[in-house]
Amino acid sequence: MSETLRSPAPDAPVVHHERGQRSVFCGLAGIVWLHRKIQDAFFLVVGSRTCAHLLQSAAGVMIFAEPRFATAILEERDLAGLADVNDELDSVVARLLERRPDIKMLFLVGSCPSEVIKIDLVRAAQRLNRIHSPRAKVVSYSGSGIEKTFTEGEDACLAALVPDLPLDAASAPSLLVVGALADVVEDQFATTFREIGVEARFLPARRADSMPAVGPNTKFILAQPFLAEAARALELRGAKRIPAAFPLGSEGTSLWLKAVADAFNVQAATLDAATAPGRARAEMSLARHREQLAGKTIFFFPDSQLEVPLARFLARELGMKPVDVSTPYLHQQLLAEELALLSSETRLNEGSAVDDQLDRCREARPDLTVCGLGLANPLEAEGLPTKWAIELLFTPIQGYDQAGDLAELFTRPLTRRSRLEV
Repeated sequence: MSETLRSPAPDAPVVHHERGQRSVFCGLAGIVWLHRKIQDAFFLVVGSRTCAHLLQSAAGVMIFAEPRFATAILEERDLAGLADVNDELDSVVARLLERRPDIKMLFLVGSCPSEVIKIDLVRAAQRLNRIHSPRAKVVSYSGSGIEKTFTEGEDACLAALVPDLPLDAASAPSLLVVGALADVVEDQFATTFREIGVEARFLPARRADSMPAVGPNTKFILAQPFLAEAARALELRGAKRIPAAFPLGSEGTSLWLKAVADAFNVQAATLDAATAPGRARAEMSLARHREQLAGKTIFFFPDSQLEVPLARFLARELGMKPVDVSTPYLHQQLLAEELALLSSETRLNEGSAVDDQLDRCREARPDLTVCGLGLANPLEAEGLPTKWAIELLFTPIQGYDQAGDLAELFTRPLTRRSRLEV
């Protein structure tokens, strides 16, 4: 089933709304990068053995490692109502915190099984907070695949943090960058902001006791396009969003930084001086990939919600032709600046109807297809080179110095395919 709707930007593509079967990871996958970011947090999934296997497989954790996530497995007695799930959860949390005194924030993460049997993790988190505060703070959010695609897990996590952020009562405006970024990327952006006279704070912070304050004079900018729930939560706290394209590639990073500079009345010459070296490095690194990618067609299955900014980057900076761009959810307000830069010739789809999308992909025979792991091997067997969408979340791709690394993620499958051909 599908319907069409014109995007608000006059020259932007028509948006086709598709409703059908989907093939994506659930919101639990966000734990894989979030647990690396918040260094003293622990993510406890209340779920099944399937949830545990998913996280182990996605994260590639060795058996001897001591990761900062785990699954409290719901057994048959829990599902049948023969055991008090809350008592068992309290016991698991007590043992965990006793064994791991380094944990300062504990996330209770809902899953499909916990939601189906209606475990109230919000109330459980409140109860556990009373027991374990101030030793550790307990927060809950849902990563259930019933409602969340895999990047929405991060959105739900950050939205759950916002109500308890400290109040920023300062009269001067402050900048908050929202979205989990690799530490090296965060450091690069923080340095650039300081060079233009703006002190930035980041959500999430690297440690539980360093979460940023927010208030009516906070201006925030999203580093990821899938953070609609977190953005709404911040606006309820009085913060104001800075509209911008997203910092993918040289152009996207420049537009993102310019949006901040404009919001804080930074002179154009100051911004240009601070960003000129980075722009030059980005252009140099992109040039060697442009020759291989220019003119190549690319097809996006709906997976990460990064599809629209990626399509803009590949088309405008590397000369690729996005023939079909599908995204799980299209937040037109958050993506307005991106949609204005996307060619009206590109087919743009919101939602998922995997059978219809497979038919279009096979008909288009694109040079490269970006999709989830479940579709990659079958498409490769049909002779269609693929790029795993999930790799785009595990790799630092934002900012000038990562522009070449981002481009290489798309040249690598084509290089591999050319080497395999005889």
